Amino acid sequence: METGRFIEIMNSGEKIAAGSETHRYMTKLSFEAMKVTACLNQGYHEPEEIRELFSELIGKEVDESFGLFPPFYTDCGKNIHLGRQVFINSSCHFQDQGGIYIGDGTLIGHCVTLATLNHEQDPEHRADLLPKPIYIGKNVWIGANVTVTQGVTIGDGAIVAAGAVVTKDIPPRVIAGGVPAKVIKEIGRRK
Repeated sequence: METGRFIEIMNSGEKIAAGSETHRYMTKLSFEAMKVTACLNQGYHEPEEIRELFSELIGKEVDESFGLFPPFYTDCGKNIHLGRQVFINSSCHFQDQGGIYIGDGTLIGHCVTLATLNHEQDPEHRADLLPKPIYIGKNVWIGANVTVTQGVTIGDGAIVAAGAVVTKDIPPRVIAGGVPAKVIKEIGRRK
């Protein structure tokens, strides 16, 4: 299997059976990601080195406006898609097999978890995986220690308050928080 085919299968949203060719390839990509993130997370790196390592991790060049404060963790890396002027703070965990899409100007706080996989509820098939993407719009601010679960879309300009657990879509230009996250208020327009 090749990475492009793997991404195509994961983006289809179909169940991934434990032990299947796709599942085995996912494990291979996990070990590749561990190798790159071990280098990224060890010692000091200049911003250009961080961008080079992150580009290697995701398999495509990141924009020169991209910023990251390591450490950073992922068990795949190949299904992360970034806009321009994205900043990811330290100790974030991206489970990106199902696809993570982050729009221009988005800020990701400390210790944010983005999880695109779920497991089958039936105990006989618990190791089977159910991928769904996470879409984060433009100019979103995700606070520290937020968890975003699979299949969620966060609208342009939204703010997700620290510690929230986002299990449902968040509309544009609102502040959401809590467990589970709910809209707290709308964000006013500049005059």
